[in-house]
Amino acid sequence: MGVILYNNDKEQLIIPNDSIRIRIIANSNTKEDQKTKNDLKKDINKTVEKILENVKSLDEARTKLENSIDLITKEVEKSLKSKDFTINYGLNYFPEKIFKGVIYNSGFYESLVITIGKGLGDNYWCVLYPPLCIADFNDRKDEYEYRSLVKDILDKYL
Repeated sequence: MGVILYNNDKEQLIIPNDSIRIRIIANSNTKEDQKTKNDLKKDINKTVEKILENVKSLDEARTKLENSIDLITKEVEKSLKSKDFTINYGLNYFPEKIFKGVIYNSGFYESLVITIGKGLGDNYWCVLYPPLCIADFNDRKDEYEYRSLVKDILDKYL
């Protein structure tokens, strides 16, 4: 089962469970810790975007990520200017997320999870493959435009 989206034309769109996500969990909810998480999000997404550039399949994405854990670790350390974090690649729990009218169900998903410090703060997450993280960074004004972008990306990769 995947996430089901509907656009105004009632077209059904499913985000497959066979995807790879990223989650960054802040140390706490202080302004400083949330800023640190958001800064890391920007830095690490640039790195992962380069790693997954031109990837054509889930298996290829998985292999590239697994082979790049050392690089990702170095980039996290560089961004945080600290070694107070953990990285886990595998099956990890994700809470439900509602973004621009799209519900992403909670559950265990293949993912790259970066936990800063104690990991007690709010988190950021998105789908790395198919590459839906780019949809999070665009200033989409309405839900329909966001859903259309998600549909275009999924059509390209599925």
